[in-house]
Amino acid sequence: MAERKPLNILDDDDGDDPILSVVNIVDVFLVIIAVLLIAVIENPLNPFATRDAIVIRNPGQADMEMVVKKGNELKKYRSSGQIGEGEGTKAGSAYRLKDGSMVYVPEEE
Repeated sequence: MAERKPLNILDDDDGDDPILSVVNIVDVFLVIIAVLLIAVIENPLNPFATRDAIVIRNPGQADMEMVVKKGNELKKYRSSGQIGEGEGTKAGSAYRLKDGSMVYVPEEE
């Protein structure tokens, strides 16, 4: 009869293999990258994370541009530098308070 050897899994020589520590470091970096991507995607300051948004680039400059996002559609409006004219009546007055907030007072008819 053949002699049977006991199966001892704990005596493996894999514990000293340096490649296993490299694999563990790669796994840790993959988890860190996944967390960073989720943080960037769900950032509430990201203007294009919402369905509708308006972004104004270079406000008050000669090359001012406004980007309007409605759903999946993007439209760009550029400043021509000209002052517009139109017909209308005074609708009211706006006042800035000491704390920086604005108050609108409608014009009585």
